[in-house]
Amino acid sequence: MANQIAKFKKYVDLLDEVYQSVSKTAVLESDATLAQQGANANEIIIPKLSMDGLGDYDRNSGYVNGDVTMTNETVQFNYDRGRKFSVDAMDNEETAGLAFGKLAAEFIRTKVVPEQDAFRFAIYAKLAGTKVTGTLSSGTDVLAALQTAIAAMDDAEVPAENRHLFITPALLIAAQNVDTTKSREILGAFASITKVPQARFYTAIDLYDGKTSGETAGGYVKHVSTGESDPAGKDINFLIAEKSAVLQFTKHRVDKAIPPEDNPDADAWIFNFREYGLADAYENKTAGIYLHHKA
Repeated sequence: MANQIAKFKKYVDLLDEVYQSVSKTAVLESDATLAQQGANANEIIIPKLSMDGLGDYDRNSGYVNGDVTMTNETVQFNYDRGRKFSVDAMDNEETAGLAFGKLAAEFIRTKVVPEQDAFRFAIYAKLAGTKVTGTLSSGTDVLAALQTAIAAMDDAEVPAENRHLFITPALLIAAQNVDTTKSREILGAFASITKVPQARFYTAIDLYDGKTSGETAGGYVKHVSTGESDPAGKDINFLIAEKSAVLQFTKHRVDKAIPPEDNPDADAWIFNFREYGLADAYENKTAGIYLHHKA
C-alpha cells in the first residue's frame, strides 16, 4: 500500500507540472491572504474600504470630518467539479504501470485545464467593465483595438504595470506581423501575453453535469441560446485583465488514487479528481477587465 501511494505521488507531481505548463489562466492566480473563509463552507469574505474625499480646510474650524468605512463583500465559490475513473489492475500491469499514470495525466491536460480556463474566461467576460464587439480582419485592426483598450483602461486609472493580455493565436500573429516601432510599443505595454485557443475562449459556456442524458461525457460547450433574453456565447478576440481586479484561486483540489487491494468492488485502480474554487472579480475593479469579442 505504501509503495503504491509513493508511486502515485510521482504522478501527482507530474500532474501539477502539466497544469502549470498548459493552463492559460495560471498567471492570474490571486493572493488569498486578504480573503478569509466565511461562516459557510461555500463562501469567502472580501474586505472593502471606502472613504470620503478631500474638503476645504478652514483656518478657524480646521479640518472637515470625513467617514471611512470597512465593509465585507461575500463571494461564493462557483466551481465544483469532479470525476472518477477505474483502470483494471491487469491492464495497468501489462503496460508497466503506464495505463493508470497516462490516464491521470491526460485527464488533467486534455479535460481539466481546458475546462477550467474556459470557465474562468467566460466569468471574466461576463464581469468585464468594458465590452466591445467587432471584427478584426488584419494586424492593423488588432493593434488599433488594443490601443483603444489601453487608452480606455488608462482613462479609468487601471494600474498599467500588471495588465495581462489573452488573445487568440491568429490575432497575435497578425499583430506581430505589423513589425513597426508602434506595434512593438503596443504589445510591450502588457505584463504578459498569452495565446488562448478559441476552443476555450468564449463569452459564455455550459458545463455538462456528467449524469443527464446528452451530458454524460461531461466537460463544457460554447453556450447555445435558449431564447431572445439568453444570447449565445460569442468567440472572444482578446481579453485584458489587470491581476488585482480578479479573484481566482483553488480552495480544494483532490488527486486521489485507490489501489486494487483497497477497492472492494473490482480488481482495479481508482482515480478520483475534484476541484473546488473561485473565479470572480472585485465589484469596484471591473474596469480592470476589458473584453473584445466577435459579433
